[in-house]
Amino acid sequence: MKNFKLITLALITLLFTNACSNDDDATPPPVNEEEIITTITVTLTPNGGGTAITLKTQDLDGDGPNLPVTTVSGDLAANTTYNGRIELLNETEDPAEDITEEVEEESNEHQFFYTVSSSLNLTTAYTNFDDNGNPLGTAFTITSGAASTGVLTFTLRHELIKPNTGLSDAGGETDIETSFNVTIQ
Repeated sequence: MKNFKLITLALITLLFTNACSNDDDATPPPVNEEEIITTITVTLTPNGGGTAITLKTQDLDGDGPNLPVTTVSGDLAANTTYNGRIELLNETEDPAEDITEEVEEESNEHQFFYTVSSSLNLTTAYTNFDDNGNPLGTAFTITSGAASTGVLTFTLRHELIKPNTGLSDAGGETDIETSFNVTIQ
């Protein structure tokens, strides 16, 4: 009976020792913090040259009380193909940090999506891709059709499912989403 008590006491001590082990010595996994994006600039340059159109949203106070400022520098020409380029900035830093570089370096974890309202005669196509051949979308083409007006939305997702068939099944988290009222003349 005395041996039974000693064995039981030893087992209880062993259980408590293991349950209270100190895991603080382990190195925590690195945290990839989400970047702050205050400004998105989309530059659309007509194939063959001509005046570029700039679509820009700037929100310097983030979730603060001020609404984002959105501008469109002009109208798109009908039946024209434009080369598009997206630039992302964090202007809370001085000088402003170019977030586009990080998105492109982490291309397997990011993708831009372009949503065109049904009233706008416009098609889009990706022209840059991640390491696995899946769309990234910081570079693209837009081809305008007949005169029309509508909304063009840009959405950047991270940690999404690739490949995907579009925004609806991509999952992930939205880093930025902005919409522009666009006119084709």
